[in-house]
Amino acid sequence: MHARSFTRGVVATPHYLASAAGHDVLAAGGNAVDAIVAANLALGVVAPYYCGYGGDLLAVVWDGAIHGYRSTGRSPAAASVDHVRAEGHAAMPVFGPHTVTVPGAVRGWFDLLERFGTRSFADLARRAIEIAEDGFVLTRPGAFRVSGSVAIIRAMYPAGVDALAAVYGGAADGRRLRLPALAHTIRTLATDGPDAYYAGPIGAAISATLQAHGSPMTEADLASHASAWVDPLCASFAGRTVAELPPPTQGITALEMLRLADTCDLPAGGVERDHLLVEIAKLGLADRDRFVTDPDCMTIDPEMLVAEQHLATRRAALDRDCARPFEPRRSPDGGTAYLCAADADGLCVSLIQSNFSAIGSGVHVAEWGINLHNRGASFSLDADHVNVLAGAKLPMHTLIPALVLHDGRPTHVFGTMGGHAQAQVHLQVLTRLLVDGDDPQSAIDAPRWALDPATAVVSAESRLGPVWSEAMSKRGHDVRTIRGFDDGVGHAHAIELLADGMRAGCDPRAESALAGW
Repeated sequence: MHARSFTRGVVATPHYLASAAGHDVLAAGGNAVDAIVAANLALGVVAPYYCGYGGDLLAVVWDGAIHGYRSTGRSPAAASVDHVRAEGHAAMPVFGPHTVTVPGAVRGWFDLLERFGTRSFADLARRAIEIAEDGFVLTRPGAFRVSGSVAIIRAMYPAGVDALAAVYGGAADGRRLRLPALAHTIRTLATDGPDAYYAGPIGAAISATLQAHGSPMTEADLASHASAWVDPLCASFAGRTVAELPPPTQGITALEMLRLADTCDLPAGGVERDHLLVEIAKLGLADRDRFVTDPDCMTIDPEMLVAEQHLATRRAALDRDCARPFEPRRSPDGGTAYLCAADADGLCVSLIQSNFSAIGSGVHVAEWGINLHNRGASFSLDADHVNVLAGAKLPMHTLIPALVLHDGRPTHVFGTMGGHAQAQVHLQVLTRLLVDGDDPQSAIDAPRWALDPATAVVSAESRLGPVWSEAMSKRGHDVRTIRGFDDGVGHAHAIELLADGMRAGCDPRAESALAGW
């Protein structure tokens, strides 16, 4: 497939119903930020296995200047390693109440609209409310993901499964799923604003539910949530400037990988290129896990990781013929939604929103229909680890929306889901876009791989072929073949901004859709 062209605006999301909601806003005269918020509100209803009203949000917006935005929440003020260990955990759990940090998405939607929007939250929420109340018919992949998420919670955090199963337990292909409690939440936000969530009845229910499960989260923790407008970090790649968000995200990791690829005589393609990119990914992930955390707790200036002195040291560690040793390290996998939009006036937004793993932590706030995320699973119980759990601390975040610029103007709005694979997908897809000159759809469709930091295994889509796998194995890589178009290697979306319009691509690894004209 090739990228589709648009002249007046486009929105891309991992679910066609969310893309349709964004399109309707653009068609009614809303701008790109209006459209992305409407799409995200709908996506939180139809794709709870990716994102929702109990997750975090990050964005990069261009309106003639570049703006970074972070609405990721902190751990409870009373959180501690000792408290988690006292409940019998030798390592940070992946599910359950101790993985829940204050959800930032709700604040994010309102902040983005206040600064850039032209429509009210209430206007933009109408489609999401309608879908939640009337229900929507699950497709086969959607039903698989919903039922699979419930099965994961049943196995990993059984204390939470009854509340989730009461809502999602009947998920099946062709069955209508209705979410009246979530519709009530969205209506309340439309009427009362974000204070209902952070300092009102929704927040009270969130803290009460978490405390009943054993978390120290309080109403005061929710009320103290603060988002931030941040300066993106930028680095050059293939003659362009790539903008990523700073810590606690792994945006600096993507930039380090891109700079290494840009400065080490990248092969033209094939196994030689992919071997080198995997080796670059190993170095970037090792530096991420050593340094990247809450910016208040960083021990280095993150830009040191893309400074030439550091890059020279890392380049010297690259072997073009053999895989270097890579020590596996714990790295919880996650589910995420990446969305992007652009309009004819030049406004564009790169946004990512997440419940993290499965359907979140497994803690469900029943009266409001909210699945609380488990972003705190990124914390460590190791006192010497940079991401050690502490009170009121931001966990390291895998979410990294991106923007590409040339001569001070955006050329690509880009991002992907995929947890630890996100920076690796940035590396692969941006190489195809900016080095090879692929159009967005072709770059996204191309087969991908992902190194798993928890196992050191390179998962490779079957479309890469047995010759590729054999050649990589001979170089020392532990290769596991996965099906073609597997979302374990992320699903990405991209908009290329042209002189007279735009062209875009969406990922066949999800129920993705482009909507615009």
